[in-house]
Formats: sequence, structure tokens, C-alpha cells
Amino acid sequence: MDGRGALSSQVRDASRWWWVFIVTGVLWLWLSLVVLRFTTTSVATVGILIGVMFTVAAITEFMAVAVTSGGWKVVHIFLTVLFALGAIWGYSNPKDAFWALAEVLGFILVVYGAIELTQAVATRPINPLWWLGLTVGILLILLGFWTSQQMLVVQAQLLILYVGIFALFRGIGHIVFAFSVRHAGRLAADAVSDIESRIGVS
Repeated sequence: MDGRGALSSQVRDASRWWWVFIVTGVLWLWLSLVVLRFTTTSVATVGILIGVMFTVAAITEFMAVAVTSGGWKVVHIFLTVLFALGAIWGYSNPKDAFWALAEVLGFILVVYGAIELTQAVATRPINPLWWLGLTVGILLILLGFWTSQQMLVVQAQLLILYVGIFALFRGIGHIVFAFSVRHAGRLAADAVSDIESRIGVS
């Protein structure tokens, strides 16, 4: 089997785990509902929930490493380490974690929006719903610039809202990614079958 066939076979094998991202997507949606019920009077609780979200994010980024290659694999490894450190920080000192994140919320949104936008454009050839990631990325960047102009107290209130929205978008993104992986797996399976049939004929 040539290099194209070997790559198709790897994609087909990796796509067998597409359902894992459905599970994590549902988990993110559940977390969004929980976070949106809190206020700034529950700073410590929200800080711990932020640690939980960082933990889930680290786990899902680690799983994404298995179904990506090249430069994106490095990006997912970096995000795994970053989210893991954020989780430790959120658990060890939830109040400080909350207020520190409130101060840099705008910057975080801009960076995350840029990553979502770039990933959407990069996966356009194999992702029929790439425009959804593009839209989310643009909205996050706009929200980031707007948030950076607000006062700290307002940013704290927005942090709770945006953490909930982040979890919501993350859940939707994981579900979309799951079906994209499944679609890519089917295309790869067809390609492998076509190559194997040609080898059989020859």
C-alpha cells in the first residue's frame, strides 16, 4: 500500500473514536448550564469550576492529539499542558484564579478565537461545517476586544458569563468535530477499499 493508502488507513483507524468527542461535547454543555447559574458572590465555587473546566479541556486536548498530525499535534500538546497547569491553579487557589482570569479575560478570548478561526480555515477541505468554527472564532475575537475595555468588576461578571458561553461553544465544537472525524473516517475507508481493490485486480 502506498503512502496515500497508509495515511487513509491511519485516518480510518483514528476515526473509530469519534464518539468520544460526542461524550465530551455533552459534558461541556452540562458544565455551561452549571456555570451560568452562579454569580460573583460565589467566586471560590466558580474558581473551582474553572479548574474542572481546565481539567476537561486538558483531557479533550490530549485525546485530540491522537487524531491530528503535523503542526496541529504540537498545538494540542501545548494546550494540554497549558490547561493542566490552569486546572492545578484553579484547584489550589480558586479565588485568585478567578480574579486573575477576570483581568486577562479579553486577551484569552482573542487568543482562543484566533486558534478557532485558524483551525476552521485549516480543516476546510475535510470539514463541511468549517464555517461554524470560523464564526465562533470571529465572535470570540470581537468579544475579547470589547471585554478588555471594561472595568474589573464588570469583567468578573462577564467572566462567569463567558466561561459558560465558552463551555457551550466548546460542547458544540466537539460535537461538530466528532461528526467531522466520522465523515473523514468514512472517506478514508472508501479510499482504502478502492486501493485494496486495485491491488487485488493487479
